[in-house]
Amino acid sequence: MTQAAGNRLENLWDNTRAAGMSESQKLLYRSNLLGSDKRITNYGGGNTSAKVMEKDPLTGQMVEVMWVKGSGGDVGSIKMDGFATLYMEKLQALKGIYRGVAFEDEMVGYLPHCTFNLNPRAASIDTPLHAYVPRKHVDHMHPDAIIAIAASKNSRALTRQIFGADIGWLPWKRPGYELGLWLEKFCLENPDAKGVVLESHGLFTWDDDAKACYDLTLAIIQKAMDWFAAQTAGQTIFGGAVTSSLPAADRRAVAARLMPAIRGMISADHHMVGHFDDQPAVLEFVNSAKLKPLAALGTSCPDHFLRTKICPLVVGFDPAKPDVDATLAALAGEVAAYREGYAAYYNRCKHPDSPPLRDPNAVVYLVPGVGMLTFAKDKATARISGEFYVNAINVMRGADTVSEYCGLPEQEAFDIEYWLLEEAKLQRMPKPKALAGRVAFVTGGAGGIGSATAERFLKEGACVMLADIDEVALSDVKANLASRHGKDVVRTVTMNVTDEAAVLAAYAETAVEFGGLDILVSNAGIASSAPVEQTTLALWNKNMDILSTGYFLVSREAFKLFRAQNIGGSVVFIASKNGLAASPNASAYCTAKAAEIHLARCLALEGAEGGIRVNVVNPDAVLKGSKIWSGEWLDQRASTYKTDKDGLEEMYRQRSMLKRSVLPEDIAEGAYFFASELSAKSTGNILNVDAGNVQAFTR
Repeated sequence: MTQAAGNRLENLWDNTRAAGMSESQKLLYRSNLLGSDKRITNYGGGNTSAKVMEKDPLTGQMVEVMWVKGSGGDVGSIKMDGFATLYMEKLQALKGIYRGVAFEDEMVGYLPHCTFNLNPRAASIDTPLHAYVPRKHVDHMHPDAIIAIAASKNSRALTRQIFGADIGWLPWKRPGYELGLWLEKFCLENPDAKGVVLESHGLFTWDDDAKACYDLTLAIIQKAMDWFAAQTAGQTIFGGAVTSSLPAADRRAVAARLMPAIRGMISADHHMVGHFDDQPAVLEFVNSAKLKPLAALGTSCPDHFLRTKICPLVVGFDPAKPDVDATLAALAGEVAAYREGYAAYYNRCKHPDSPPLRDPNAVVYLVPGVGMLTFAKDKATARISGEFYVNAINVMRGADTVSEYCGLPEQEAFDIEYWLLEEAKLQRMPKPKALAGRVAFVTGGAGGIGSATAERFLKEGACVMLADIDEVALSDVKANLASRHGKDVVRTVTMNVTDEAAVLAAYAETAVEFGGLDILVSNAGIASSAPVEQTTLALWNKNMDILSTGYFLVSREAFKLFRAQNIGGSVVFIASKNGLAASPNASAYCTAKAAEIHLARCLALEGAEGGIRVNVVNPDAVLKGSKIWSGEWLDQRASTYKTDKDGLEEMYRQRSMLKRSVLPEDIAEGAYFFASELSAKSTGNILNVDAGNVQAFTR
């Protein structure tokens, strides 16, 4: 989000850069600038358009074409292919077949018939709202300051008071064809108006020049922001604070305990991912006297509502007497009560043709003194849902201070949430990936096997916490993975697996960042080589500490999270062929690896009743990308087998039954198999990924 000095929106338009742009390119430029500041519009919210003269590919004649943000796009990140393009002549012709409000949804089916140049980008429900405004450039934004006006009880009077005749006002109407006709009528009756506030919705502004439209949009929003700043200065917000925030570290500690419990309660149908937010705006609201009554009203703007549901769940936590155990004990009842309330809302409002009841759990959880927890099917959606509720908090803050805040009427909210057009959009969503909603914790994450495993999991939709003792290497791996899979799904923590406090802290961090845990890949390791008579006690203990005690510690804490969630889990130990097959001059390493394998068997016994599966992948001679092969171990093994460094990999290949090298990606594939539903009926198993070694056969 671009932040200007103080509370001023920054005009980012660069005349030099825009000078050589076409009108459609200026639309893209304007859209990206507007979307770069969340005070102007939220992620995925708002819409922009431009009416441009284009050459018809069939007739060769110049025709008027509207470029408008396509369905599901985001103005901040949109590219040229994100815009739908439609013949204005055909959009005008739609008026002749419109049968009235009762049939307005059918008009969406006609929009593809208006497509220009076979553009595959689907037009959104907002298309008529842009088409029938008789200006070349139109911006539709969702700024908090404007929605605070739109969601106030006297919203029409406030609009007139702040903007005079420059900005008009229209009563609430669900987005669609009829609202497009309302906008056209308003423009024709008020030719000097520069825009309009839509009750409980947002702002439309327009002009015949791209830059002038951008400047106008910023100016109108800034005027609203300035007005609210003056009106709310020195005022008591949300009825004042009735509780105080816990210290930052304590807030995260409470969230780390609450989030896995909530996640377990709401993941019966599909695994959820969590997000935690304790920014000042959130804390001001959750600590306030009006928290419960305002939260119960829900949000006003349709975009906010679709992301955050009918209303949040306020968790019964008292920061003055912070008893997390008592809160957890009451939580199941609170979640159940929310579900019952949501089902009752559905039954009150449903129509004969309404889609079936969807997930009845809350998306937003507000915790006094702590902050806000949000849950969704993936991390990005959980984060964005939180951002939308922060927008809603800002709206409530403004409206409640200068007037009376009004949420969407219940039936209107339902009709948007269970809109048949919205249901059709949901049905077109791609099938979730195999690990969608899963959270994985990978130790030794900066090494070849750890990073390859993370890569494999991320490709299948998982979120991954990478743990390693090497902070520099960990940072490099994170940057690499995030560049290809996105920042939302990759986190890192510097951790020594032998340090109990560090392990506990790492899991708490995972719980706060992602909401819980589904998969542990215990992969941290070392390797040592020495004849037994030259094996020091320190060397022996080092192997046991890292490869045995370390695996115990990370598994124990994973089990605690799995138990708190009660939705099962998967533990995968990356052991070694040496855990089954003895190797010369490596007694400490082989013994520690054997301990790993037997620990996995024990854990498989203990975890089965809770749906916790524990399995082992045994690699052999994975030289590529492996940190343990970059130091003394490489020299030692080369010496043991009377070869040099270059010949060692070839020696291992020829030693194998299949005469093939084993790569980190091969081990990652084994880890994925055990982590996924492909092995849902397997526990206590050992998978050798060693290109064949008869000594390591498990039977």
